[in-house]
This record gives sequence, structure tokens and C-alpha cells, in this order.
Amino acid sequence: MVKVYTTPTCHWCHTLKEFLKENNIEYMEIDVSKDQAAAREIIEKSGQMGVPVAEINGEIVVGFDQEKISELLGIKN
Repeated sequence: MVKVYTTPTCHWCHTLKEFLKENNIEYMEIDVSKDQAAAREIIEKSGQMGVPVAEINGEIVVGFDQEKISELLGIKN
């Protein structure tokens, strides 16, 4: 399962979610603006305060790094 840490006002979060939907990738969205424990967790994992952050098979991807996300999910571009 792909976890996507987001906030409602984040443009790149929406872009990431659309990319996943277009490629039929199921994901769990975690809104860090409403879940402070998740916000702390993702800061510890990524070392970053920004979103989006995707967790794919234990790998952390900060921002919408389409190339890295595609590689981790086996999506051919």
C-alpha cells in the first residue's frame, strides 16, 4: 500500500494523487494538517516538514518526484 501524506491546500499533493489515480495505484491519504501524530512521524521518516511525502514499499519520496515514484511502482513512462 502506498501512503501519501498531504494537506488540503498543497498543489503538488493533488498532482501526486491524480498521477496515482491515472495509473490505477491504490493509496492511503493521510492529512497531516488534521493528524499531528502522522505529521511528526513523517518528519522523523523524511527529515522534511513539506508535503507531499509518499511512502512506497518502505521508501520515502519527498515532493512529486514522478521519475522516482514511477520507478518504485514499476510504472513505465
